[in-house]
Amino acid sequence: MSSEYALGEVQVSLNPQERFEEYLQSRGKRITQQRRILIDYVFSRHEHFDADELIAALGKELKGERVSRATVYRTLEELVEAGLLRTINLAGRAVYEHDYGYPQHDHLHCELCDSLIEFQSDAFNELRNAVAAEHGFRVTGHRLIINGVCESCSQKRHRRKSPLDLI
Repeated sequence: MSSEYALGEVQVSLNPQERFEEYLQSRGKRITQQRRILIDYVFSRHEHFDADELIAALGKELKGERVSRATVYRTLEELVEAGLLRTINLAGRAVYEHDYGYPQHDHLHCELCDSLIEFQSDAFNELRNAVAAEHGFRVTGHRLIINGVCESCSQKRHRRKSPLDLI
């Protein structure tokens, strides 16, 4: 993808671990070893994932450390509430992505392989702001997911087999 649509960087004062600890303290909760493991794992890579993918990856990655399924689901919900992760609903499936320290961006969603491609467009933001101004609307954010088929899946597609192929 062209660098014209690449995501920039956002400077933050706390790392995700510190930010989450601050959030938990404000709720009278404590940071447990399992929560630390989850935060470290989730923020050590930039991927879109669902809870089941995270549980499977943790099972492979953590030899000896255990994080329960219930803790994963509860912690993901808390990470969203804390503003560290964002939920994207794709065909009834909750997919998570980093929110803290990442700029506003949009997605291209491949309906065949379920991949998400992130992009940022100044032209789209200008159009959004112009439409909002025309209606006296104050924009606080937006979420755009464009559905379609990615280049890789488009190249894999072949025509359907016909009974004539057997002749």
